[in-house]
Order: sequence, then C-alpha cells, then structure tokens
Amino acid sequence: MDWREKVVVVTGASSGIGRVTARAFARRGSRVVAVARREELLASLVDECRESSPASCYLAGDLGLRAFAEHVIDETVRRHGRIDVLVNNAAMPKHKLIYCVSADEVARVMEVNFLSCAWTTLAALPYMLRQGGGHVVNVSSFASRVVPPRESVYAASKAAMNAFTEGLWNDLAGSQVFASLVIPGAIDTEIWGKGDEPMAYRGTRLPPERVADAIFEAIERRRAELQVPKRRIDLWLARWLRFAAPSLLRLGMRRMDPVPPEALERARERARSGERPSELPEG
Repeated sequence: MDWREKVVVVTGASSGIGRVTARAFARRGSRVVAVARREELLASLVDECRESSPASCYLAGDLGLRAFAEHVIDETVRRHGRIDVLVNNAAMPKHKLIYCVSADEVARVMEVNFLSCAWTTLAALPYMLRQGGGHVVNVSSFASRVVPPRESVYAASKAAMNAFTEGLWNDLAGSQVFASLVIPGAIDTEIWGKGDEPMAYRGTRLPPERVADAIFEAIERRRAELQVPKRRIDLWLARWLRFAAPSLLRLGMRRMDPVPPEALERARERARSGERPSELPEG
C-alpha cells in the first residue's frame, strides 16, 4: 500500500502504542494527526514525524469530552481535506477492586476508552463515505476477552469497543469503509505504572511496535480482528479455559491476585454504614 499523503488520525499518541504507531505512519509518508492530552509530548512526537512527513500536526485535548472528540475529526478534514485512517487507541487504566470504584470513575473510563472511539468514528464516517473509503482501527485489550482481577471497569470499556467494532463489520459492508479490531496482550507501556492498586502480572511484556505492526497488517490485508501476539500459548489457553473450564480459570485468577481479607472487611464496614460505591471519592 502506498501510504504517502494518506491522512491518519492516531489517538492516545503521546506515548506507548499510539506514539510508535504515529511515527510508523509518518515514516511511510502519511500525514499524521496525533491526538492526546499531554501537549509537550505531542509536540516532541510531531517534531519527529515531520522529519519524514512535514504536514504532520497534533491536537491536544481530552477525548473523554464529546465536543473535542468530534472536533478532532472536523479539524483534521479542515486542515488536510480528508481522513483515510482513524486509529482509536486512547485509553486510561482502572486497576482497582470493585469495592473501591466510584460511579464517577466508571463513567470516566467509559468516556475515554469507549465513547471517544464511538464519537470519533461517527464523526469520521460521513467524510469517509463522501471520499469513497477509509479504515477505522480500534485498539482493544486481551483483558476484554479474559478479565483479570481488579479490571472489571477497564475490561468492560474495552468489551464495549469490541462489540461496537464487530457491529461495524456488518453495518459497513459494501461501503468501502472498513473496521478492524486489534487486541493486544501485555504490552510494555507506561500504563503499568498508572494502576490505582499494585499489578500482580509479572509475565512478558511485548514492545508496542508489535501492536503498530498489527495495525498496518489489519489495514493492508483488511483483517477484521488481530490478536497480539498471535500464537502465544498462555493467551490461547486462557481463552480456551474461559469457555471450556471457567471455574478453573477463576481459581487461577484468584490465586494470582487474591482479594485481601482486610479490603473485604473495609468494604463490609462501609456497607454497614450505608455507604455506596457511587458515593466514594474518585481516585
């Protein structure tokens, strides 16, 4: 595929998967619009991108706000005349026991991780239809397939993205607009240092470049869904256990990251006092 002068929006571009993906598109000559909240990091990224793609730029703001998410698409088309690829990669973690999660936290995670994806896609679709085609790539998480402890809210947001994308496969048939779902396992990004509570996972973390490669494969070969990595035995075993022996999977999860008795007792104390999760402070 000739990527020169293609217009590509990459969300969550300030670090990790988004950053390496934006650089990879720029190296191929695409006009990259990098989107995230941290403007200083976006500015340094775009400086790198402009070495290969001088028309690349960034838009800094909160994709959890519908007005900004839609503005990203409209402003991209205003500046570049079209949008060829939308990579919905922006996400925030929420690694926290459900007893300690507030209703506001749930809403915020859904806005950033799922609704921003829906808002940008709905805004981009008319432009893509008008120009005769385009591609939406939604970056999910293996946690949406097999949910680890303390990941209920994060996994739910990514599972919503999965279902949304799978619906697009059907709804977009014949339109020349394509949708792909990329499902990474453990990837070495800064998200591991942002959990509300300690992470129990100690396994291998792949470099984010592996996900960027999958994004290109999804677009160039029109793959509906790709898992990263494709053939790692522990991921496939976890998925098999999820359907064939779910009780065994749950036992393994509990052993990997058990609920501390003191956490459960604190939750009971709050329940006795009449406190609900919706009344907890965010954070």
